[in-house]
Amino acid sequence: MQSRRPGEPPESFGSLPRALAGELASRATARRYRRGEYICHAGDVATRLFVVQSGRIAIAVRARDGRESVAAVLGPGALFGELPFFDTEPRSSDARALTPVLLGEVEYTAVRAVVDANPSLLWDVTLILTRRLRATDEALADAMFLDVTGRTAKRLLQIAGPDNEFSLPVTQEELAAMVGASRERVNKAIATFVRLGWLQVSARTRYRILDRAELEARTHV
Repeated sequence: MQSRRPGEPPESFGSLPRALAGELASRATARRYRRGEYICHAGDVATRLFVVQSGRIAIAVRARDGRESVAAVLGPGALFGELPFFDTEPRSSDARALTPVLLGEVEYTAVRAVVDANPSLLWDVTLILTRRLRATDEALADAMFLDVTGRTAKRLLQIAGPDNEFSLPVTQEELAAMVGASRERVNKAIATFVRLGWLQVSARTRYRILDRAELEARTHV
């Protein structure tokens, strides 16, 4: 394991503002989850926030008839579960492990103690909320202005991250829920990417991006 330089936030907390990352990391408890295991459910009483250290998490909401919509897929460094910290309301969505996951979990009481001891960290908290609002704005714009092909391209790029070769960590039904379309329409979009030479698919779950620039261009409204 590589050591960190003084003042450098842990890699798994690296997406957070530097000062807050260091404080939270020192108070976090590590916990592992199996693929498919739920971390929390919508309506649960909330007492902690989470930082993804390894693996991928699906944030989803479920309709009364059981249909699920995946709002986001989060990877290493992502923080979730922070909203109830601010308004003390129950969880607003489900969080499920898409792969084996290691989380850093921090009790809200510890977060409040950190902020009370150093009020300037409220600027870091404000930055977290700003990122959340921007992500919500982007999701709304995608739903309004991107067609199924564009949304499929965007989700595949989000899952791939910086890698050009990746395994799909979700089922075809889950990918369709992430895109907000039927499985048939999402599969048709993927087949189009393959036909155009932008994407290669093998064994149904192994993907290779051949032309990232074209896929990214397809995600713009």
